[in-house]
Amino acid sequence: MSAADPSAAPAAAADPDGPDSVRLTWNTWPRSKVEASRCVVPLAATISPTRVPDPSAASPPPLPYPPLRCKPPCSALLNPFARVDFAAKIWICPLCFSRNHFPPHYAAISESNVPAELFPQCSTVDYIVGGAGIPGVGGAPPPPPPVFLFVIDTCVIEEELEYVKMAMRKAVALLPEHALVGLVTFGTQVHLHELGFSDLSKIYVFRGTKEISKDQILDQLGLAGAGRPGFPKMPQQPGGPQVNGMHPPSTAGVNRFLLPVSDCEIALSTLLDELQPDQWPVEAGNRAIRCTGVALSVAAGLLGACMPGTGARIIALLGGPCTEGPGMIVSKDLSEPVRSHKDLDKDAAPHFQKAVKFYDGLAKQLVSQGHVLDVFASALDQVGLAEMKVAIERTGGLVVLSESFGHSVFKDSFKRIFEGGEQSLGLSFNGIIEINCSKDIKVQGIIGPCTSLEKKGAMCSDTVVGQGNTSAWKMCGLDRNTSLTVFFDVSPSERSSQPGNQNPHLYIQFVTSYQHPEGQMRIRVTTICRKWVDGSTNTEELVEGFDQETAAVVLARYISLKMEMEEC
Repeated sequence: MSAADPSAAPAAAADPDGPDSVRLTWNTWPRSKVEASRCVVPLAATISPTRVPDPSAASPPPLPYPPLRCKPPCSALLNPFARVDFAAKIWICPLCFSRNHFPPHYAAISESNVPAELFPQCSTVDYIVGGAGIPGVGGAPPPPPPVFLFVIDTCVIEEELEYVKMAMRKAVALLPEHALVGLVTFGTQVHLHELGFSDLSKIYVFRGTKEISKDQILDQLGLAGAGRPGFPKMPQQPGGPQVNGMHPPSTAGVNRFLLPVSDCEIALSTLLDELQPDQWPVEAGNRAIRCTGVALSVAAGLLGACMPGTGARIIALLGGPCTEGPGMIVSKDLSEPVRSHKDLDKDAAPHFQKAVKFYDGLAKQLVSQGHVLDVFASALDQVGLAEMKVAIERTGGLVVLSESFGHSVFKDSFKRIFEGGEQSLGLSFNGIIEINCSKDIKVQGIIGPCTSLEKKGAMCSDTVVGQGNTSAWKMCGLDRNTSLTVFFDVSPSERSSQPGNQNPHLYIQFVTSYQHPEGQMRIRVTTICRKWVDGSTNTEELVEGFDQETAAVVLARYISLKMEMEEC
């Protein structure tokens, strides 16, 4: 039997984040719940799921085959800390101690022919799922292209709109030719542009005065097609076949509203040239009529019909507050001021709760579809980010605030999204992170840009912090700098507390599946090992494993969450 030596794992690597991009507040853990409570600083970890520790270093290439899982209910993945019997072709899971047989295609493994996921240095390893985009893999479907749906506010002065057009042209020039793009513009009404109709400029118009359901949107776009002659019928995606874990896009919808840059660059440029500020008259003493909520609903409905389960971003460029329809934060009358912090504290903001409820529903829709909402707000007045916050946070979106679309803050930030090479943010899509732990460890929850998938089980703690009561979370959008804070609880069983049954090491495994910027579906498996100590008799070793930098970050996030969620 062989396995990576757990004791060889250093308490603190030379690179603070180490090759695993994981840091713990305590690198040695107390065995009992009482001892853990005496530590004051919670047992927690910060993890950057897709971070590259050193881009210039030669990291192990992604493995072009699926990972091996332990038998249920554990389901942990094969890792260097597993004990392996090469003669019997068996591996023992270090988390639950179950014995698992290697499948037939591992028949050639031996002590001199070890698969990459068992290399001691490969505590973090990537897998490519389904063979999409792997050279030499015949019959593998091409990876899906990145999708960007732009939502542009036209209730701005002409100078600001010109800045938006310039930024859009630069963004389109930076996109890869196979990337899919779409365009929605809005003011008093919402205009969805059919880029695939080359004969003339074809626009679908939606009223901005009332909330519109996803089914109504699809029906008006002809993507529902139930019993309507002359309209293409959309395939029933959720129950249909999947490719690499994703539903294939609706071809009819993609060819009409979402086109590759190479096919629509000229049409998009023409549309931008013709785009004018909203022509609806604004009476004296009134604000512009802006239906932001309906515009975002139309964008979400379109992506849900065309690209369900495939990574996509809605990029909203907003120039002011929503004054009509769902998501409204202030009335058109300028005599009514935009809500302030005092108004929110006193519950005196008449539109706040209704707007938050709308964006909460939009967030659930986007999360179920695997899509991201980014907001670039350039205005001297508020645009309603407090209400939108739930949709942006839960989908892992980006937020940039500036005074003007001509400001360098907007220009540089907007450009960064589309840049490649060393300047690339490494934007990934449609991720899911799962956590597997040793039996005596439970997960309290996560603070970060994710949403609970409500996967309850024995690993869930009764104490909830952030997104809890689950061991799996959805991350619609993530990049190289995305960081999550995971809180743990020590809950030893009577059997494991007996002197003869105590394991000196604990194991935590993070499994992140996501759509890589290149389009491939990947799985990153990170397994870490730390030591148990008797906190009552070995305080010095416990203190030596304390990471004060990580503790400062964890406590800052925890306190911020408490301030937001609890009444003062």
